[in-house]
Amino acid sequence: MPHPDERLPAAATVWPRFRLGGPLTLWLPVVVSFVVQVPAALLRWHARALVSSFDDDPVRFTARLVLALIGPVALVFARRFPGPVVAVVVAAASGYVLVTSGDAAPPYIALAFAVIGAVVRGARLWAWISLGVGWAVTLAAGIALRVPWQPALVVAVSLALVLFVAIGESIRSRRRRWDEARRLAEEQRRSEAQAERMRIARELHDVLAHSLSQISVQAGVGLHLLESRPEEAAKALADIKATSRSALEEVRSVLGVLRDGGGPAGSAPQEVPLVPAPDLGRLDELLDSVRSQGLEVEASVDPAARSASAGAQLAMYRIVQESLTNVVRHSEAGRAAVSIAVTDAGYRVSVDDPGPAREGSGPGGSGSGSGSGGPGSGSGETGSGGAASGGAGRGVLGMRERAELLGGRLSAGPVAEGSGFRVVAELPERRGTS
Repeated sequence: MPHPDERLPAAATVWPRFRLGGPLTLWLPVVVSFVVQVPAALLRWHARALVSSFDDDPVRFTARLVLALIGPVALVFARRFPGPVVAVVVAAASGYVLVTSGDAAPPYIALAFAVIGAVVRGARLWAWISLGVGWAVTLAAGIALRVPWQPALVVAVSLALVLFVAIGESIRSRRRRWDEARRLAEEQRRSEAQAERMRIARELHDVLAHSLSQISVQAGVGLHLLESRPEEAAKALADIKATSRSALEEVRSVLGVLRDGGGPAGSAPQEVPLVPAPDLGRLDELLDSVRSQGLEVEASVDPAARSASAGAQLAMYRIVQESLTNVVRHSEAGRAAVSIAVTDAGYRVSVDDPGPAREGSGPGGSGSGSGSGGPGSGSGETGSGGAASGGAGRGVLGMRERAELLGGRLSAGPVAEGSGFRVVAELPERRGTS
């Protein structure tokens, strides 16, 4: 399916579609019709000279003037009642044609405005029926009154009536295409904005959840050792400082995206200290920070995985980070196993927590939610495990979204009844892809 903006003309993606203002579209047809028709009812062309119509039969003169005025007056209500207006104008035009037969009179211009306006505003049935019935009655009356119409003139008028309807249909169809394309473009922009908000929410969740969990553990260690082993407490405080600084830089980096795009037009972007997006090159640093919290981590990383694209490495890093954070928060286990392997289909990331779950966290610590599927099944719905038992489960949701954005899948669930939890992500991306 093409991008919505591709359905618009080239200029439409730069300039908004030109459309006449409300008062102008209402009063321009009224004024033009009045100027063309009413003077023609007062003066007529006869013997190569303009002569006054006051010398005509009073009844005929009154009929000409009234019928000439009906069109412009009816067009005043065309916006609110397009169907009835086109019927009234067609009737007035039919009478005008019969009354002015034999004289050189200008066309009933109000008829063109009424028909086109009715079709554009959705009163297509009114326009078709009014024109068909009006023209048929006019021809029948002309034949009965023996009006000396030329066949070529009748054909020309018939084609002109069809042309009015065709112009209205063309304008209406074009407007519908423009409106539909703009609606789709607006939906696309909203979808992109929502995706960006979700991406930022995932980044903030992963950064803050890991850092705050590490700060909480180190603060507990510092309080416990403050009197008995002050040097260890000082080390814990130093770790807290380093962790908080790193977390602050990452948060400011994420928020910097919003700052750069949210300023006034033409304003210089604010300087925000940005840090590189995490990749597998920073995995050892992540594992060391988790080990400093007392969790023994066994890691097995295929060197070929480090050649993955930046997006795939970021996803793998965040999945490992969130899974280990949940082990620390929700599991009594003193160790965890991390594996990143290259498979025929792409990459496979797994984090195993032998359990058991910490009291109050539900079965399964590392996932923040349990799933019905095994590894690679792509199920793993948030349920009883980890933080999900408390109504959260945002960690598993964020990890699953990361995997699915790359076309992969993620499962999170207990390994065995009562103990152990496993998170498995499969990303279908080969080495060297970008």
